[in-house]
Amino acid sequence: MIIDRDENITIIAQEKASVKTLINNIEQSYDKFKNYHLIVRLSSLEKILLEDIIEFLRLSNNHRSAKKSFVVVSDKVDLDEMPDEIVVVPTLQEAYDIIEMEEIERDLGF
Repeated sequence: MIIDRDENITIIAQEKASVKTLINNIEQSYDKFKNYHLIVRLSSLEKILLEDIIEFLRLSNNHRSAKKSFVVVSDKVDLDEMPDEIVVVPTLQEAYDIIEMEEIERDLGF
């Protein structure tokens, strides 16, 4: 698990372990991340299934309920198959854009 910070955003990247291992690692270290918007980059993983993305749902819901953004970045998934409850984008720039839009929505009271 590779962790990088950019102001109020934490970017977590995964090298070789499985998605379940990554989620477990994030949950164990969650206190370090809970006050930041989270971007989880899965770009280095070979194959990502819908079931892998759904594994992030509980973590995403908990994080978003605390008024923080949670975005998964992967260009190896069919975005049309992704559930509406979790934000999945193909590029890191789009993840930043989503976080910016969600911050504006929160500021406006949505």
